[in-house]
Amino acid sequence: MRRKDREQSEEFGWDVLETCPYAILSTTDDEGLPYSIPVSPAVLEGAIYVHSAKHGTKSKLLREHPAVCLVGVRDVVPLPEAYSTEYASAVVRGTIAEVTDDAERIAALHAIVERYAAENLAHFDTALAEELSHTLVWKITTTEITAKARLHE
Repeated sequence: MRRKDREQSEEFGWDVLETCPYAILSTTDDEGLPYSIPVSPAVLEGAIYVHSAKHGTKSKLLREHPAVCLVGVRDVVPLPEAYSTEYASAVVRGTIAEVTDDAERIAALHAIVERYAAENLAHFDTALAEELSHTLVWKITTTEITAKARLHE
């Protein structure tokens, strides 16, 4: 990391991932070109979970190219007078795999719903019954996490 003065702890990075409004998941496509897509991550027991449809580009590429990078950013405040921005960010490198265990899939989906739709949690079981067979859950096993911030300078 070039700006060591902005480097943050791993714990800070996990906190960013647990609270950022969304994250960008990147892998490569079949030609080796970058492929990135916004996702709604949830952290559960030291792993990061995202969901997807069963079919589509994201699911296809994640199966074929499991090395991933996930970037989460929060607390973004433009500082026009300094030609800069306040922010907190985390970058995760790791591998992604489809979760096939139903109990783990349901726990991960519950964590995602708790994070992004807590006010609708009462309807989780109904939605789960309708959508579970159409929804994939992916687990990112982290090999590296770095965090950086420029806050309140």
